[in-house]
Amino acid sequence: QKATHSENSQGKKSQHAEEAVFYMNCRAAYLSVLKSSLENIKSREQLSLVLQQAGRNPSQKTIDKYWTSQTTTLNFDDFCAILKKEKPATKTELLQAFGKIDTDKTGFILHDELYKILTTRGDKMTWDEVNTITKQADFNCSGKFDYNKFCELYLTAREQCCRNARDRLELHSHLRQQHFGNQAESPPEGIPLPVAKSSPRIPRKTDHKPPKGDSRTPSRPSSAQSAKASFSATVTVGGTSNRSTKLIEPSTMKEWQCAQSKGCFYLEEDGEILSHKYRLHLPQRSPVCVTIKPLNIHQVEGEVSCPWLSVDTALFILKENETQENLQLVGFTELQNKEMFGWKGELGSGIYWLLPFTTGCRLKKGKTQITGEAKLLYRDEEGELALTKDFQAALLEIFEMIDLDGNGLLSLEEYNFFELRTSGEKCDEEAWAVCKENFEMKKNELTRQGFMDLNLMEANDREGDPSDLWVTLLSLGYNKALEMTEACPFVVDIYAERCRARVKATCVEPGGSQLSRAVCWAVLSQGEARALHGWENIIIHTYKSGSRVTAVIENKSENKVIIHVNNEQSKNCLNNRGLPVFAVEVAPKSMMVSQHVMPLNEQEEWIYSCVHSLL
Repeated sequence: QKATHSENSQGKKSQHAEEAVFYMNCRAAYLSVLKSSLENIKSREQLSLVLQQAGRNPSQKTIDKYWTSQTTTLNFDDFCAILKKEKPATKTELLQAFGKIDTDKTGFILHDELYKILTTRGDKMTWDEVNTITKQADFNCSGKFDYNKFCELYLTAREQCCRNARDRLELHSHLRQQHFGNQAESPPEGIPLPVAKSSPRIPRKTDHKPPKGDSRTPSRPSSAQSAKASFSATVTVGGTSNRSTKLIEPSTMKEWQCAQSKGCFYLEEDGEILSHKYRLHLPQRSPVCVTIKPLNIHQVEGEVSCPWLSVDTALFILKENETQENLQLVGFTELQNKEMFGWKGELGSGIYWLLPFTTGCRLKKGKTQITGEAKLLYRDEEGELALTKDFQAALLEIFEMIDLDGNGLLSLEEYNFFELRTSGEKCDEEAWAVCKENFEMKKNELTRQGFMDLNLMEANDREGDPSDLWVTLLSLGYNKALEMTEACPFVVDIYAERCRARVKATCVEPGGSQLSRAVCWAVLSQGEARALHGWENIIIHTYKSGSRVTAVIENKSENKVIIHVNNEQSKNCLNNRGLPVFAVEVAPKSMMVSQHVMPLNEQEEWIYSCVHSLL
């Protein structure tokens, strides 16, 4: 166990280091073209240039994808997101592309053929541009283009370009200080504040206020030490033994009626997190206990723990008013017992919305290299296709995840959540009737065996080609080793003393502005508030819940502000941004999440030490 724990700890640290290197390369490329990480990309040409500095060779189609007719600017965060999606071409990929032209596999392409292709296909080049390629003696000889040598020189030049950008970053100390990013989960303009009320528990500092109309962005931001004003917050937390146990275990509420639904967080390719959302109906006023925790699918004693069990979960309870757009935060799961978070209180009759939430500190894109691909299918002794044991185990896991009500059967509604996630389409009543004729069902619901047979039929329809099966697995968070690394199934329980609550999953989608607003208001209502020294309209709210800390920036001024955030003094911590130092821009009269922070290793003491400074 100690060895496994050590390996996991080292793996997390390695991933953290790789992310730091990635963002350093992003900054190096960005600052090769622009003066500051806070300066925006203002044209298609600038976008193409910064991508080239990062070792990419974007086609016109790639530029069109990110610079549409509605685009006016792109910021540093946008640039980082693009680099995550647009991976640099490998030597193998380049050789494969040239190999499609060199059908005889000679390693050469005739200049005449090269001219014809490069001037008529894709991003068409001019004859002069092609001439500059064919005149290079390093990879041309006797009217032929040696594409193996070209690829080697191209990759060397690309790496040299990236190295030069990093060297410039290291050479200039003022550039190294510029580690910036914007809040990914909140709208860029922040969450609008309501009609002004004085914030509670904020000690007044001084009547000094920022000058009117001063909303310009500095061309070179200052460091935290030379900023206009700052606020430092430190929270020291012990290991897992200090976890809160204030939450009453549901087993002590045996007389209370329970409604339950499963759900799942899904990590998208761009890092966005989706989840089920729920509609809760309470027929009468009642004391209620609402809990959420990761779903432990493997109940076998001694089985290796699943990676998603360490993902943090929370649930925000919102009351429906006249319109769904105007939901009121009632409470959130701040009480903790081990991996379970809960909320207790009394709710009146009516409709409520339950919005699951995870910080993104642990459910994030990993850099783990997968050696080989798990086998999904094989031929039995009679030559018939069959599912491998590993694939069967994965399908049973998936069945447990998508069986939202936990009755061991899949209703059409439950199955359609699965279909929408994996194929983008729904199964209608007519198609469901066909399933009923061909696969095992009980009470018009699909059994586990029926679900397995359905996947086997899909494999047979593709004559053993597993491509579509992999599409299903990858969209549900599995990697090529059949490990669920980019999803986190969870279970929500609602206990009511005086009535039976009804809960129903309505959709799978990103949290959106409603969830961002709920997170901000939860921190404002429960956290510690401190104004920046000399700037009483800029308030940093810090809230610790269990094993996580959230900071929210509230800007009550009339001007946009840029806040520099420095976590370099923190110990054994990771945040949802992947950067120890960054900056956020907060619109006038708005609030936004600065960061979520959690321990890298929960078994050890961790120290959250953060300085927020006004630039």
